[in-house]
Amino acid sequence: MANKTTAEKLATIQKGYTLEGATIELGAAIVDGELHKEAQVRLPLAMMNRHGLVAGATGTGKTVTLHMMAEQLSSAGVPVFLADIKGDLSGLATAAAGSDKLKARTDSIGQDWASKTFPVEFLALGGDGNGIPVRATITSFGPILLSRVMELNDTQESSLQLVFHFADKNNLELIDLKDLRAVIQFLTSDEGKDELEELGGLSKATAGVILRELVNLEAQGLERFFGEPEFDTAELLRTAPDGRGVITCLELPTLQTKPMLFSTFLMWLLADLFEDLPEAGDLDKPKLVFFLDEAHLLFNGASKAFLNAITTTVRLIRSKGVGIFFVTQTPKDVPADVLGQLANRIQHALRAFTPEDAKALKATVSTFPMSDYDLEETLTSSGIGEAVITVMNEKGAPTPVAHTRLRAPESVMGPSTDELIKSTVGGSALLAKYGTAVDNVSAYEKLTGKAAAPTGGAAPGQPPVPGTSGQPGPGQAGSDQADVDAEARRIEEEILGRPSSRPAPDRGAGTDAPARRAPEPAAPAGGGMVGDIAGALGGALGGGLKSMVRSLGTQLGRELLRGVFGTSSRRRR
Repeated sequence: MANKTTAEKLATIQKGYTLEGATIELGAAIVDGELHKEAQVRLPLAMMNRHGLVAGATGTGKTVTLHMMAEQLSSAGVPVFLADIKGDLSGLATAAAGSDKLKARTDSIGQDWASKTFPVEFLALGGDGNGIPVRATITSFGPILLSRVMELNDTQESSLQLVFHFADKNNLELIDLKDLRAVIQFLTSDEGKDELEELGGLSKATAGVILRELVNLEAQGLERFFGEPEFDTAELLRTAPDGRGVITCLELPTLQTKPMLFSTFLMWLLADLFEDLPEAGDLDKPKLVFFLDEAHLLFNGASKAFLNAITTTVRLIRSKGVGIFFVTQTPKDVPADVLGQLANRIQHALRAFTPEDAKALKATVSTFPMSDYDLEETLTSSGIGEAVITVMNEKGAPTPVAHTRLRAPESVMGPSTDELIKSTVGGSALLAKYGTAVDNVSAYEKLTGKAAAPTGGAAPGQPPVPGTSGQPGPGQAGSDQADVDAEARRIEEEILGRPSSRPAPDRGAGTDAPARRAPEPAAPAGGGMVGDIAGALGGALGGGLKSMVRSLGTQLGRELLRGVFGTSSRRRR
């Protein structure tokens, strides 16, 4: 290393980053303290589904780095998901203003900079923020992820899985928190004690603990997040009319009070994508790149089942065309089994103010290939907007380590105005679909005999969805069911080419829920008309039809199949 001249070191980097396919341009290399714009550092677009890590101390530029990468991915037609914890990434929707200082920087690294805006969709978890409300049903969230939010121990997590199993078998739809509470109350009541005994591993005491934790979630206001309409993760895969990938920014302004929910919800999104997407093999570019900010929140205090599920998802989802980038302070924040799968590394500066910092620095250096740099010195002396980089080249080998001055974003590095965000949300096609909460008949209504609550109002600060009101009109529920039945018959007759097995709808039927009683078991999984439809159509005909097929699955009482996180792969939409 010491025997190499600057020219030799430079040649190594230039050769290592000479790539044939489309790339994400990261910046220019710094060798022996000098910036060389002729040595461009880049990341192959086709290798972004090999996952990555963006790490560094607070204030070293991690957010700007993923901002810059998101812009280029969008321009390449790749949809992007960003966990926008601080709200800074909303600036992607606003063109940046040039300046002499900015021009001097971009010229020095050989960047042809131009002010641009990008297609952005703003989401807010449970409507907590300015974005379109994002919700998930309890049943699709699954017992493992819900246990993570409730901070249950391993025994309690296993017991919660038994509760979900009981609900799945007995056609009790767990849509929101009151549904799960109703099922547990039933199992611990005199009426349900026989079913509780049949579950075996679920004691009445443990059920009581879970019930208390559910009450705590409700007290924290999390009932706004669990419910319908449930967010369809296919929305993350959209492109704009001009062919650019849509950048989806999810915010949670009150993260400090709900960090576990936020991080766990991100894994629900990934788990849902994993279950839905078909195998893709090697692609010229990924279907989606997913940036997980504050990644350490995923792993702090995680159960073994949760960690195993994360590891499995990260390992397998790349074959479905999804790339995941973990964003955190040091590689030590990520478990070794996950870290070993992150082929692309962008390491910003680290600090060594304490003995613990020094240990983290040495551990970080040990994760990089041999290089021509003194990495301990380089990582502690790098400036803001600089990083040490190594990525996977098109042949699957690591590129040379390169100390890099990173490119500047072309949109605003900071938040967009509230007015722009609200107007973007108001003009989004997703607002009509997800803006108004609904409360359909589910486990709570079936077990208590109470009618479903009226449809909720629009998200705070948002216009109501056209054609909806606070109270369903006469016959509305029956009309919705008739529409589903009609669509089911159309699929059988027009697409599958056979007479329909669905009965004609009775629009005059009442919709009152039955009085509280022991639930009836669901039909066996995998059979019947819906199984035939799902097998024949798969996911090829798009999200709308897939959602309808899933809805039919629930109505016919199919027992749910659960994925690696215990999530439901066929959800009611």
